[in-house]
This record gives sequence, structure tokens and C-alpha cells, in this order.
Amino acid sequence: MIKKPIKRSKLLCALALAVTSTVSTMSQAQVFSPARAQTSSNILNQYLFQQRTQAGLQNKSIKVGEITWSYNEGGSKNRPSIVLIHGLAGTKDHWNRVAQFLTPYYHVIIPDLPNNGDTRTPEDFDFSVPNVTSQLRQFLETLKVEKNLHVAGHSLGGSIATVYAAQYPFDTQSLFLINSAGIYKQANTPYTRDPHALKNLIVNKPGDLDDVRHKLMQHPPALPDKLVQAQEKLLISQADKTSKTIDQIVMLSRIYTPETFARLTRNVEAPTLILWGKQDRIINVEVAKELHSLLKRAETPIILNNVGHVPLLEADQQVAQYYLPFLAKTQTLKNPLADKLIPLN
Repeated sequence: MIKKPIKRSKLLCALALAVTSTVSTMSQAQVFSPARAQTSSNILNQYLFQQRTQAGLQNKSIKVGEITWSYNEGGSKNRPSIVLIHGLAGTKDHWNRVAQFLTPYYHVIIPDLPNNGDTRTPEDFDFSVPNVTSQLRQFLETLKVEKNLHVAGHSLGGSIATVYAAQYPFDTQSLFLINSAGIYKQANTPYTRDPHALKNLIVNKPGDLDDVRHKLMQHPPALPDKLVQAQEKLLISQADKTSKTIDQIVMLSRIYTPETFARLTRNVEAPTLILWGKQDRIINVEVAKELHSLLKRAETPIILNNVGHVPLLEADQQVAQYYLPFLAKTQTLKNPLADKLIPLN
């Protein structure tokens, strides 16, 4: 592990996340028996059920307004709550491998964001980051976990987590950003210089998945062939929806600049941990230093060597290894805004 800090990007992230991340929520070391399943859908559902069970998570759903949220939940509700936010074209299950280290100590909630996974939205839903953040807040309020909440986000989920922490500073106990999307002055990858290049990460046909996995990750986890085929088939079926989502975010990103992103980020009051894969080809590691300079209470960025854009899947144990001590430390910290309040009585 190496601790080391990080032109103008027009994409509200290299949202990139992993237009494919559905891709590798798994590792061959985990239990998987494809003989029990006949269809691609059954194969994935069986595997994810096993993985959630191992992580102490249960899949649930709840309707809030016009959105029917699908989410994983685990850990005791009497413990401090954490919300984990996935990235573009990702799902709640990308966090499973990290969540297994968190549920013994914390109450963990992992939603599918609108237009992702099993969460259902109206046809005319506004998928902009500000609106998704607002809808996420309503979801968390309905679950009654919005107070003293620990918020974590990966890639595009990092942008949403940052907006959330800036808009709800009194309720955000801590912030954890992993290869976080944003509009950075030092962003210089093909995907941040030209957001349309993100479409090169969409799985459109058989054989695309292997290439995309290697663009996203330095060392993609080994997967059983039947599982890879099932994932690839699912991603191909979602290609048009993913492409339209990228188009929407590209249009939205035209109104943002590094300066407006910086102003937003400077409003975050929560203590913040930044973690990055050094070999990230989607959002270059140098921006971690830029992000650190914008945040009021950020610790020195953690840079993981030989890891790409998806540490959740490439280095889940290392992610947890850094996150757990940070959570323990920030759990007892007082919100600095509280000291500035004048009692009404």
C-alpha cells in the first residue's frame, strides 16, 4: 500500500464507474454452484443471494413517492448507520464484499440508485445528481436513518455522496469517497476529457465484457465462465439504457465547471476519508490530491497500489481495513456546526 496524494473535466464524474461494474461483484473463491441454475437470470440471482447472505444482508424494497427503492440492509438497527452508494450503471451488490466487514459492527443500507438495478422510477424521472441526491434523502428519512449518518460513495456515487454531505451537513457524521467522480482541473484521462468516450465501456456484444473489465480494473477477480456469460448477457440487454443515461449526464455536465464543483465541495463539514486505486484508468489518481485540498476535514488520501477504478471488487479487504478505523474515530466526533448554534431558549 502506498500513501501518496493526486484539464478540465466536463463530466460530472467519470461517472464511469463501471458502466460495467455489475460485472464483477464476485470472486471464484466464493461458493457458487451453476448446476442448480438453468438461465442467466437464475445464475445471477442465486449467486447474489449467496453473496448477500455471506455479507449479512437482506434484499428489501420500499416505495417512497413515485420511486420503488430496492436495497440491501444488514447489521443491527441499534448500531450507527452507514449508507453505501454505487456508481453509474452499478448496483447495490457491488458493495457486498466490503459490506461483509461492516455489518458485524454497523447498520448498513445499500440502495440501487434510480434507473439502476431493481429500483423503479417514472418514465420522465430526472436523473441529475441534485435530484437523485434529494430523492435519496427522502428514502433515508423514510427508513429513519438520516441522523448522524455515515455516507460512502464510489465513482459517480462519490459525487452523490459529496452533494449529500454538502446539503445535509448537520446529519452527515462522516464521508468516505472511493475513486470519486467530480469535475477536476487535474483530470486527464480520455474519459474525463471527452465524456462520450464512456460509451466505450458499455458491453454491447459478446466478448466486450473481458475487455471492459481490464479497462476498469488492474486485476479483475477470476470468475466462473457461466457467471461471466450470465453477466455479459445482462449487460448487453441494458446497453441502450446505459447509453441514454450517459447522454443525460453529459448534457447536465455542460453546466458545471471545476469552480462550481470546488464551491460545492468546500461546503462539506464532515470528516472525510479519500481512497483511490493508483492504476485508475477512468479517473486518474492525481485528482485525489485536488479533492483533498477542497475538503475542510479530509485525511491524507489513501492510495492503493496495483488497484484500478473499482477497489470495492479488487481490494475489498483493504478498503475495509482503512474504513473501519476511520468509522470508529469519527463516530465520537462532534459536528463542528453544532458549536456555532445559538440555543433558542
